[in-house]
Amino acid sequence: MTLVHITAPLDRAAARSLRAGQAVLLSGVIYTARDAAHRRMTESLAAGDRLPISLQDQVIYYVGPCPARPGQPIGSAGPTSSYRMDPYTPALLAAGLGGMIGKGPRGAEVRDAVVRHEAIYLVALGGAGALLARCVKRADVVGYPDLGAEAIHRLEVEGFPLIVGLDVHGQDAYEIARRPAQAAAESTTQDTREER
Repeated sequence: MTLVHITAPLDRAAARSLRAGQAVLLSGVIYTARDAAHRRMTESLAAGDRLPISLQDQVIYYVGPCPARPGQPIGSAGPTSSYRMDPYTPALLAAGLGGMIGKGPRGAEVRDAVVRHEAIYLVALGGAGALLARCVKRADVVGYPDLGAEAIHRLEVEGFPLIVGLDVHGQDAYEIARRPAQAAAESTTQDTREER
C-alpha cells in the first residue's frame, strides 16, 4: 500500500478508503485529550451540556504533551495507551468524533463503534514523542485548562506519521500483524504432533 496524505477534520469518504495497516501522513487540526478530559466530555454529553469543542469529524490525539521549550509550540508529544479511553470512546463516536490517535489495540466495543460510525483509529509510534512534536506547528489550550497537561489542546499538525489501526470495514492492524506468527506457531505445533 502507498503512503496516503489525509487531513483533519476528517472527510468520511477519505476515511472509508483507508485500510488497516496503511501508513498515512495527517495534516490539519487535531485535539488532545486523555483520561480526565474524556471522562468530563462523556459526563457532559450524558447531562446534555455543551462540550468545549465540537466533535463533528474531529480527531482526538491521546496525549498529555510536555511543556514547550522556548520558541517551540509544544514539548514531547508521544501517544498514551489507547485502551484507557475505551470506556468513553463509543459515546464520543456517537457524538460525531471522526477519528482517534493513540497506541495499542482497542477493545471489541470500540472496534464495533468505529465501524458503526465510520470512524478511524490511527496509531502513533510510541517512544517517538520528540519526533512527533516536530510535526506540531501550533498548540493552544481550548478546554479544561485546570487539567494542566491533560487539558484539551488544539494542535495544528503537518505530515504527522501514523498507521491505520482500525478501519471502517472492521479490520484491525494488530490482528493482521499477529496472523503470520499465529500461523507459524500452529504449524510448529502440528509438526511436533506429527513427529510424536
